Order: sequence, then structure tokens, then C-alpha cells
Amino acid sequence: ALRRLGYAPTKARKIDDDVQGSRRYAVTTEEDEEERRVDVTVLDRDRQVAGLVYRLWRRLLLASETRRRAIRSLRAELEREALMAYAAKAAGANTPRLLGTSEVGTEAALLIYEHLDTRALEDVPDDEITDDVLTEVWQQVRLFQAQRLAHRRLEGESIHLDKSGHVVLVDARSGEIAAGDLLLRLDIAQCLTYLALRVGPERSVATAAAVLGPDALAGALPLLQRIALTRQTRSALRGKDKKLLSAVREQIVELKPPGVVAQVRLERFRPRTLVTIIGSALAAYLLLSQLGQVDFVRVLTTAEWAWTGIALVAAGLSYVAAALMIKGFVPESLPLGRTVMVQFAGSFVKLVAPAAVSSVALNTRYLQKRGIPPGLAVASVGASQLIGLAFHIALLLFFAYVTGSDAAASLTPSRTLLIVLLAVSVAIVVVLGVSPLRRMISTRVRSLFSGVVPRLLDVLQSPRRIVQSVTGTLLLTLTFVVCLDACVRAFGHDMSFAAVAVVFLAGNAIGSAAPTPGGLGAVETALMAGLTLSGVNPGVATSAVLLFRLLTFWLPVLPGWASFTWLQRHKAI
Repeated sequence: ALRRLGYAPTKARKIDDDVQGSRRYAVTTEEDEEERRVDVTVLDRDRQVAGLVYRLWRRLLLASETRRRAIRSLRAELEREALMAYAAKAAGANTPRLLGTSEVGTEAALLIYEHLDTRALEDVPDDEITDDVLTEVWQQVRLFQAQRLAHRRLEGESIHLDKSGHVVLVDARSGEIAAGDLLLRLDIAQCLTYLALRVGPERSVATAAAVLGPDALAGALPLLQRIALTRQTRSALRGKDKKLLSAVREQIVELKPPGVVAQVRLERFRPRTLVTIIGSALAAYLLLSQLGQVDFVRVLTTAEWAWTGIALVAAGLSYVAAALMIKGFVPESLPLGRTVMVQFAGSFVKLVAPAAVSSVALNTRYLQKRGIPPGLAVASVGASQLIGLAFHIALLLFFAYVTGSDAAASLTPSRTLLIVLLAVSVAIVVVLGVSPLRRMISTRVRSLFSGVVPRLLDVLQSPRRIVQSVTGTLLLTLTFVVCLDACVRAFGHDMSFAAVAVVFLAGNAIGSAAPTPGGLGAVETALMAGLTLSGVNPGVATSAVLLFRLLTFWLPVLPGWASFTWLQRHKAI
């Protein structure tokens, strides 16, 4: 193939593959009785398949404007790289000159580049990367931007320095000609991040601003997201300061405070969304398999309507209790009626998000719309969640003890209490023994207390707020327990209130941890299992749980939707 292009190769040796895995060779040719070296890149079908799964995942994950084509024909790949090489050279950028291209049969193709004696910036020590080098990097980027060329891989393996210290850009095969604004801004964001990893955010941003101007950096501000960066840069960010992107943003804001910055969403969906979809599908499968064994006509006709009415009233009071709890943890005045509507709206939001997440997000948004600063709004909701968790654990231990005691005749702890305490102890040992878990818990607890404790101190200064918050927290749990107890009694089974409380508290904890919307599937399974283990007939347990979930999860959806719509229309959330 080289001879067909007029070269007379005398020897060749394989050198390191390029960043995309293509084979590269250093070839010595004889020209006018003089030896000359050229660099040959070989594209073949076998290497095209490498990394295919990762490229398909990125294509599925990212918005259409940012994603690369996962599979191209060999011919299209050859033409793309050649076109980028010619366009970059025409733009005046310092890149290796493309000397020729050729297909090698039907399974491979090669590109011949002039040899430049360079070393990758990745191999250059940090203290050798001067401001002059950084400035020249940005000058090369500016040449690309001026001709609307997107490199798409501005990192250490693609930025080189020649013997005289000048910057050379290589490996532009993934690039785009006639690139849109989004891709050009992504190049700036990528280069800013990589250079910040090497020399710090201050120097990276300062040299970029001197060459490109503050406006260009402000345009890249919304694109400083991990998902927008190359694989190698994302890995480097995980290994270094995780706040580096925030530091880069702060440096840009100092240069040019943004007006209204339009957020750019690059992901079609988040991996967490995929987990939720899979979890919801699994939960629906499990739930439907259970429902297939249930005679709904029998459930509705055999239930005692008096107990069903009590369960309905208790379910309705739970929304008032939730509103009282939120009001108790917010020193500012909140209208009770509108706060109750927010709790009803949460029942609608639970259809698309886990129960704990939807409640926290909606209440925080509501408080912000009431004029409470975001930090204080998050702290207030966090305080209510923290105290709610404490009460939840305390009530679980209390009712577990009461369940196993015969009218307090013996002070011997019940088997249920011992099992609960043992489970909690094992969980604590596991968390303390696994260092990643320990660090994660300590970090979250520290960040939680940094905002929540001052908010709790504000609440403790008002006895009325204390009574309101404690009453709301207790009432919220007790109304659900009363609802479940009434549902069990509606089908003719008499069960102690303490045992029902233990079943609900354990099932609710599992539902809050489940990634499915409203704990769907997990709550039903946990409650049915708990009631069955407590001696309730499996058929009665299934009927009681279905009635309970109908009253507390499905029935409030319609008024929740109405509340959500009304609150949105009146800009309350």
C-alpha cells in the first residue's frame, strides 16, 4: 500500500497505539537516497469493534448533539479522519500533516502522517507546564474554534510538545467539521478541566480568558459536567479533588458574573432513572403475581365498611399530620391549608419517584417559593426528616418491646426486640468495618448536621413549634398504624395494636429505602410478610395490605394531581 503511494519503505516498527486503540507504526522510507520517517496509522475492522459496548452506552445516554456515532464503516472512518486532518491544517493549527491515505483490501486502511518529534503533555511534569505553554494550547484551540472545528478529545494524550516547546494537536479523528456551538463549548470545557487537573483552576482559567475572552468561558460554564468529559478525564477527577469542577466554575464567575445562565442537560436519562425503571418493573411483576391470586370482588364485599371508614379517615389525617410536622420545623409562618395541599401533591409525585425523595424535593421547593432561602429550606426539611427518623426508630423499639411483654408482667426483652437490636448492631458493625461506607456516612452526617442543627436550635426557642413538630411527627406515624390496624380488622382479624405498629414501621422503612416509586412492591411484600409472620392468615394479610395501599397510595393520586396542578398554577411550588 505504501509503495502504491510512491514510498519505498525500508523498515518499520510498531509503536504505541493511539488513544482510540488504532495500531501505529514508525516507518522509515528511502527518498532521493535519504532516509525519512513517517508515522502510519492503521484502521481495521477488528479494532473498530473494541469499546463498542461503551460507545453504544454513551450514545444511548447522551443527547443527540453530543454523542458520537457508535459504528461507522471503515471507509467513513478513513474519510472522517482525513477530512479533519486537512481542515485542521487549513485552519493554521499546528498538527501533523497528512501525506496520504490508502485502503488495504476490504478489512483495513492506513493514513500516512509526517513524523514530528514530540512528547505527550501527559508525560510532561507539571512544573514544566508554563503559562506560555498554556497560552499556546489555547491559541491552538482558538484556531479550531474560529473555523468551527471541534477536536472532542483535548487531553494529555492529544496535546503534544515538540522539541522547541511548541504545542502540537494530534488524534483529531473524533472531531467534527462545521461543528455546532454546543460541541465548540464542550471542547473549551474539556480543555479547561484537563489543564485545571494539571496546573490548577486559577492558571487554567486565567490563560484561557487571556486568549479566548471571558465570554467564551462563560458559554462553557453550564457544560462543566462530568458526563461531558472524556473517559480519562472523568477517571482523573475521581482520583483527585472532587470539587475541582466547582473551583473552575468559581474562577469563571469571578471573571464574568453570569446573568441568566441556561442550564444544558446532556444526559437523556440518569443511571439512577434506569435503576428506578428496572426496580419498578420488577416490583410490578411481583405485585401482579400476588394480585393474580386475589379475588377483588371478595375483598370489597367482605370488608367491614365501618372499619374501612375508620381507615379512610386515618389515611386523610396523615396529610394534616405531615403538614403540622413541616410547620413545626419552620420558624417562618406557613398557611396550614396550602401546606396540607403540598402533602397531597406529594402523593402524586410519588408515582414517578421514590417516596422519601419526592417528599423532600417537593417540601423544599415549597419552602423556597415561600421566600425561605434555599439553604434554610433544605435544613428545615432535613431537620424534619432527621427527627422523623429518630421517632421512627424509637417507636419501632418501643412497640417491639411491648409486643413481647405480657401486660408488663415481665421486664425480659421480647424476641422481636432482640432481633431488631441484633439487626441494628450488625448494620453498625458493617458500616464501621467497611471504610468506603464509613466515609460516606460520616460525610453525609457531617453535611447534614452543619445545616440542620442551627435550624433545630431555632425551633427549640419556641415551645409552640416544639409541640407542633413533635405532635405532627407522632401523629403522622400513628395515623398510618391506625389505618393498617383498621384494614386488618375490616377482614375480621383481631391483632394487637403494638404488633401492627411493628409491622408498619418495618415495612415503611423498607419502602423508603426501595428505589421504586412510592416503594411499590417492596412495601406490599414487607407488610404481607410481617402480618403473616404475626399470625394473620395469608389471604387476610394480602387483602388488608391491598386495602391499606389503596387508601394511602392509590386513592390520594387524583386529589394529589389536582393539588399539584393548583399549586403550580399559583406558583406555590
